[in-house]
Amino acid sequence: MSRFQRTIALAKASWTVLKSDRSLALFPIISALASLGLFVVLAVLGWATKGRSTDISGHTQYTANVATYVIGVVAYLGLAFIQTYFLAGLVGSANEVLEGRSTTVGQGMNIASSRLSKLMPWAVMSATVSYVIQAIEQRFGLIGRIIGTVLGAAWSVLTFLTVPIIVFENVGPVTALKRSGTLLKSTWGENIIAQMGIGFLAIVPMLVAFGIGFAGVASGTVVIAVPLVALAVMLFLATIVVVNALSGIFRTALYRYAVDGTVPGAFADADLASAFGSKKTRPGFTS
Repeated sequence: MSRFQRTIALAKASWTVLKSDRSLALFPIISALASLGLFVVLAVLGWATKGRSTDISGHTQYTANVATYVIGVVAYLGLAFIQTYFLAGLVGSANEVLEGRSTTVGQGMNIASSRLSKLMPWAVMSATVSYVIQAIEQRFGLIGRIIGTVLGAAWSVLTFLTVPIIVFENVGPVTALKRSGTLLKSTWGENIIAQMGIGFLAIVPMLVAFGIGFAGVASGTVVIAVPLVALAVMLFLATIVVVNALSGIFRTALYRYAVDGTVPGAFADADLASAFGSKKTRPGFTS
């Protein structure tokens, strides 16, 4: 089986798991809604803290102060935590489904809550690294963007299994990062190919969404434009939800295979064993 064929097989296997328990798709939806709510609230507070002055020409100018920056930092870290927290819930519930048990959003969130003391510092660490990478991209022009892209991709691959490790092994962020790096050696090929592959599969529906939206705007008629643009937005958001759910399911299956060699039933046809090859050692899987 070629890399491309395996990518399709992995995506299909993840999709099969998602179809078997559609509650897994609720985690990215709730995460997005919680992120939006936090952003709106803190954006309003941040705007309220800005200083206001009028220049000699009568134009109003707004300036940020310490409180504004503090709220900005809280928003940045808060959004990172929400994403991490709900990903942990998705991973916990996905594992239940992979083991043949039914699950609920509440059960997944209970699992995530039991690892709260580990997830919070990991969210801070991850957000800090992401901020540094973004700063490099913005400060050093084209070279910075190239370096930032490379660093961002490397960080994404390195940390792909960090949340499952925290959830299932109940370790801190530093240990989880080291473990993720260790497991990366055995999952390198499929880690990268799956991340790229799942993202690649999202391109088609997103292009369709863009085409529908463009057709609506180009029509120049409100009666046609509004429903078409609304349809495009719905398709775009649905694609993001599905991709995030598939990614969470796959990283759970990948973690389980990496630590104990067990191929979840839904992934039996994805040729995981051939992808990873033999492993000298496998740390035990801990629930």
